[in-house]
Amino acid sequence: MNPHAKLITTLSLLTGTTIVISSNHWMAAWTGLEINTLAIIPLIAKSHHPRAIEATIKYFLTQSAASALILFSSMINAWLTGQWDITQLNHPLPCLMLTTAIAIKLGLAPFHFWFPEVLQGSHLTTALLLSTLMKFPPFTLLLMTSKSLNPILLTTLAITSMALGGWMGLNQTQTRKILAFSSISHLGWMTLVTIYNPKLSLLTFLLYTVMTTTVFLSLNMIKVLKLSTMLISWTKTPTLNAALMLTLLSLAGLPPLTGFMPKWLIIQELTKQEMTPAAMIAAMLSLLGLFFYLRLAYHSTITLPPNSSNHMKTWYAHKTPNTLTAILTSLSISLLPLSPMILTMA
Repeated sequence: MNPHAKLITTLSLLTGTTIVISSNHWMAAWTGLEINTLAIIPLIAKSHHPRAIEATIKYFLTQSAASALILFSSMINAWLTGQWDITQLNHPLPCLMLTTAIAIKLGLAPFHFWFPEVLQGSHLTTALLLSTLMKFPPFTLLLMTSKSLNPILLTTLAITSMALGGWMGLNQTQTRKILAFSSISHLGWMTLVTIYNPKLSLLTFLLYTVMTTTVFLSLNMIKVLKLSTMLISWTKTPTLNAALMLTLLSLAGLPPLTGFMPKWLIIQELTKQEMTPAAMIAAMLSLLGLFFYLRLAYHSTITLPPNSSNHMKTWYAHKTPNTLTAILTSLSISLLPLSPMILTMA
């Protein structure tokens, strides 16, 4: 891609995100969402592969429909209440339409079908943007309107996302699709606690962003797109593969690592809100995600694969260490001791 075009799309992404998170008017938020959508489309389609073009069309149609639904819900709310303020969402019909639109934009189940296909047709760097930066503006709108939304509907969407994200990720062999279903499952955890503790939901999103960025950057460095090539990638970069294994276990939420913190705090908050059944269901459904995270972690360990592989083992390559990946890996593994300080801040 032309460097000038890349600069323009990057600045547009940052501008659109900034407009959404800093706006109080529905039209300004809708404008920021549209800028984001138009800026990411050239990045998805830049490889000119038929799969990339298909992913671009799917992404454009889905996001356009969701943006139109957001605009429609805000117009109906302004018609019924006379308010264009984002926080003044008081009528049930606009609330229902907005919840549906945000669920489509985030990829929450049952509106998740576009997300794995779009990620599969994108480059790893673009898939990282779709999984993290592009989720932040609609997630901000969800946080800003959380007090007005229907808690039963949000809880249903959250539990459905956790169940489908874990269940459909079990028999995937493509790493991008596995991470797509991982994103759907994690968004279920964030949505589940949004109404009761928005700060905790935002903390979960930030920690998920750090861990997912680490995984995508590591996979991009070792050029792994499917499990069969991950089996023999340990001969190429053994240290990076060991760090990737720990990051994947952190995404799974195992206790000594950073990823355990948000799940622990969310279950604690749900218990305080007398939602023990929802907390128990969420804890049980996290075991589904744990299975494919463990499979990914096992494939990336510095051990010989138990089965014969058709791929030839790659030569050991001495790569220059990436400072950003090293910092993000450290954050993805070792932030659990900060939990007491975070609890006092919340």
